[in-house]
Amino acid sequence: MPSRHDIVTFHDPPVPPGASPWVAGAGPSPDVRVVDPDPTWPDQFAHLAAVVRRALGWRALVIEHVGSTAVPGLPAKPVIDVDLVVADAGDESSYVGVLEEAGFELRVREPWWHEHRLLRPRPDAGLPACHLHVFGPDSPEVVKHRLFRDWLRGNPDECARYADAKRGASAAATAAGEHGMQYNSRKERVVREIYARMFAATGLTDEFPDAGGSVGP
Repeated sequence: MPSRHDIVTFHDPPVPPGASPWVAGAGPSPDVRVVDPDPTWPDQFAHLAAVVRRALGWRALVIEHVGSTAVPGLPAKPVIDVDLVVADAGDESSYVGVLEEAGFELRVREPWWHEHRLLRPRPDAGLPACHLHVFGPDSPEVVKHRLFRDWLRGNPDECARYADAKRGASAAATAAGEHGMQYNSRKERVVREIYARMFAATGLTDEFPDAGGSVGP
């Protein structure tokens, strides 16, 4: 399990020289549209989770709906964020092949950041648009994502602040011709402020008041 310190710290290691997080032919999405809440998003997640579970069986330790599409009433980019926990995210041979057979393709490989991998459905797979994030059991990101989702679900004021930040970031990024990573950067300050209040309210920052850093994906 991740330590309390790791949960409240935003790890942002630099990309090693000569490396890239993107696999060949992949790159950040140019689509930064934020749309009104879609009541079918939970059903889309359920379908994706069933596909992943059939492919991996018990190797899928956790399949969690996270991100904005997991918060009722919150506008979002129409892409379902899914956290998948496996025993060893660095062992791609244990899960990538069967997920590819199920309709996904590997797009991001970041062994320097909690062994994170990201898969997306192939265009011809007939699956809902999603980001399938793969982590190991010790990754603090899985805990952060779940806490953030539940905090927004339980705090309408925070949800409204985040909605405003998302719409503003989307409009500005669209006007500037930016991609998804730049959209994320535009809302990072608000996200970090929400996390700080969440960590304080949950008691996680009692011993670590200076925890900070960049917000993960």
